[in-house]
Amino acid sequence: MTAVTDHADRADHPDHSDRTDHERRKESPGGGSERERAWDDGLIARRVAGGPRGSRTGTHSGASTGADTGTRSYAPSGSPTSYEGPLRARLDALRELVGLSRTRLDSGTLAEAGRILDEAAARRRLSERHTVVAIAGATGSGKSTLFNSLAGVMISDTGVRRPTTAAPIGCSWTDGAAGLLDRLGIPGRLRRRPLQGPGADELQGLVLIDLPDHDSAVGEHREQVDRILALVDAVIWVVDPEKYADAMLHERYLRPMAGHAEVTFVVLNQIDRLPGDAADQVLDDLRRLLDEDGVALGEHGEPGATVLAISALTGEGMGELRETLGQFTQERGAAARRISADLDAAAERLRPVYVSGARGGRNRGRIGLSEEAREEFADRLADAVGATAAGEAAERAWRRHAGKACGDPWLRLWRLYEARRSPQGVPTQTTHVPADEEVTARQRVEQAVRTVADQAATGLPAPWGQAVREAAVRGAEGLPEALDELAVTAGVPTGRPPRPGWWPVAVLAQAAMTLLQIVGGLWLVGQIIGIATPNLGVPVLLMLAGIVGGPCVEWLSRMAARGPARRYGYEAERRLRDAAAGCGRARVLDPVAAELLRYREVREQYVRVTGGRSAMA
Repeated sequence: MTAVTDHADRADHPDHSDRTDHERRKESPGGGSERERAWDDGLIARRVAGGPRGSRTGTHSGASTGADTGTRSYAPSGSPTSYEGPLRARLDALRELVGLSRTRLDSGTLAEAGRILDEAAARRRLSERHTVVAIAGATGSGKSTLFNSLAGVMISDTGVRRPTTAAPIGCSWTDGAAGLLDRLGIPGRLRRRPLQGPGADELQGLVLIDLPDHDSAVGEHREQVDRILALVDAVIWVVDPEKYADAMLHERYLRPMAGHAEVTFVVLNQIDRLPGDAADQVLDDLRRLLDEDGVALGEHGEPGATVLAISALTGEGMGELRETLGQFTQERGAAARRISADLDAAAERLRPVYVSGARGGRNRGRIGLSEEAREEFADRLADAVGATAAGEAAERAWRRHAGKACGDPWLRLWRLYEARRSPQGVPTQTTHVPADEEVTARQRVEQAVRTVADQAATGLPAPWGQAVREAAVRGAEGLPEALDELAVTAGVPTGRPPRPGWWPVAVLAQAAMTLLQIVGGLWLVGQIIGIATPNLGVPVLLMLAGIVGGPCVEWLSRMAARGPARRYGYEAERRLRDAAAGCGRARVLDPVAAELLRYREVREQYVRVTGGRSAMA
């Protein structure tokens, strides 16, 4: 029994104290210097250039013992694993997504995304020549036996009593893996090297981790398993014929990690205990359970989990496992595929906060306010500020002004006399707004803001819809007071109303009619007192012409004034409407549009995180 202890590994890495990577992170956040903090550079991981996700080839078919099971082939790349291409773009998009969402989502929602960015950055800084594979399983499944069989030497103690159960054991086939083992928190005393023999070359680059039992009664052991499973590049799940259908294994691990099928091996161990074709039946049932868990199986050249049947004790099927594991390691793409699968899982968890679950309707997929909604909002504000009433008041004012200039003076005096006789009929102008009308106007403004906010938030995920509503409410603070000021400044026309071209003619005609009445009257008075020559016909005709012509000129002027007065009122109403709409746009619509623009940006980044798949599907 030969074992190369951790002395050889210490030559790779001078710092072989029992400090874990977690302890070093406490000293320097992000696992490095302050300048290497997570997410800072945005170049977190690089995808394999020229190789699609899951570039495994070959076929795989089940068999009873695993010896005649088809071997899946992995095409090794000619250069170390690279994180350029789609994976890097997805990580950059996730970093942007987190940055854009920090002020809109709580830290707990983004915690998993932040962890993935941290771990991707940490994994990229370490060796790209190594593939870290963990061996996990339940008590009695034969993990340690398989670990020792792959290493070719007794490294991990087998049996019921296992002194190293509380901490995982690491075995590296190639130098330079100290940083990876530090990241996993494996102390130097638990680091080993395999037996250097004829079969060791095919596993060059492999870093194998023997984990404690995932069903251990000791909580610390289960925590160790969960922590390391989140950091390794791939996992070999070892199951035995008695516990391969264990609910804890499927519900706690395999089903949640179904998206990581490309970096998952499921090994049915101890097939030497199964008589006849029982191994076939158990393997088929195991495949059925994995299919129910949603784990894609790597059959017929398709990417997915590798399922094998072996006996680590007798060596049956170990050659195929070693060959498959060797090709998987030489490909040097496991780390990138693991990060990509983590991204897929994170994107699926974040889907409810970036993609609405609403379906149907003609507005499906539409983000933002329609022109109809904007116009409706402007109309509501115009009603609240009294734009229509202001226009009507301006129209009446223009008509009164025209009546004063072009009306019959004697009729104006009579109307003034009648108005003084009945003061209750005199319209009085006041700037005081009744309290109930003021409350009604404020309610109209609040209702308009709520309506436009609800319309803008329609179809958005809950956090972003809430952000849109909050932006509208913040902008609406002080909006009623601002509209009141507009009603005073923009609603009251300044200066004299414009006069049409016929106005001077009407004024002169009315003055002429009045002059005829005065001349005719003075002529008659002169005849009465004997100054003028008696001739009643001419002065009477002059007076009648003035008396009849004055009201006629006033009536014609009133008819002609309808069009200009109406246009003047429309202009006053339009001016107040535009002022109210501009105020509402600056205070409410622009902040809402800014929130919608931010959501568009985060949704675009989310689509990039998903790898370009439609986020609305």
